[in-house]
Amino acid sequence: MLLYQDQDGYCYNSDTLFLYDFISNFKLKGSLLDVGCGCGILGLLLGRDFKIELFQIDKQELNCTISKNNAKINKLKSKIINDDFLKFGFEQQFDFVVSNPPYYHKEALKSLKPAIAISRSSVYLPMEHFFAKVGKIIKPKGHFFFCYDPKQIQDIGILLSKSKFKIEDMRFVHPRKQSSASLVMVHARKGSLSFCKIHPPLFVHEKEDFSKEAREIFKKSATHSIKVCLEDSV
Repeated sequence: MLLYQDQDGYCYNSDTLFLYDFISNFKLKGSLLDVGCGCGILGLLLGRDFKIELFQIDKQELNCTISKNNAKINKLKSKIINDDFLKFGFEQQFDFVVSNPPYYHKEALKSLKPAIAISRSSVYLPMEHFFAKVGKIIKPKGHFFFCYDPKQIQDIGILLSKSKFKIEDMRFVHPRKQSSASLVMVHARKGSLSFCKIHPPLFVHEKEDFSKEAREIFKKSATHSIKVCLEDSV
């Protein structure tokens, strides 16, 4: 999959590819909303692999323009909304909501570029408001997939429960076997009564190279990224 990105904005990394792989282990059908779609990578990969009605939303106009062109280039259909997810009035509910949301604390960000800060800082999409809005626009028994900072797992569980979600699946990502988790991938379901399944951890590196599983995920994703200037036409 060919993907254009803004060289001066936030560019996707392996977190999104790992989340894509996590989600793709489940059967997707029906309507799917990709929140904070950026260049469109997560939703477009799922749209490539599954028969879904794809919707994507991002508050940054440039991201929506690039995502729309990436969908066209890859011959995929996506209804792209340029608006603030928390403020937009959706006219329907969705079977699936997916997101690689901004979850960094503002103090942790080194970049002062507004486009990158919006894509990475949790102040632009606070967890409590994020989960509450998803709870309102997802269908009963709908599926919510996202990744987040594992150090906030207690708050994740509490706030999901507050919005009537229950975690059904969870997988932690570790840079190496000796390292603490750097990412948690979550599958929550509205109105679920199931117990939570903790999947085996994903280790990204083995010695100085990517692990076999990480390489398999990159191969499965099959993405090729091209960074462009704002003035360039995509």
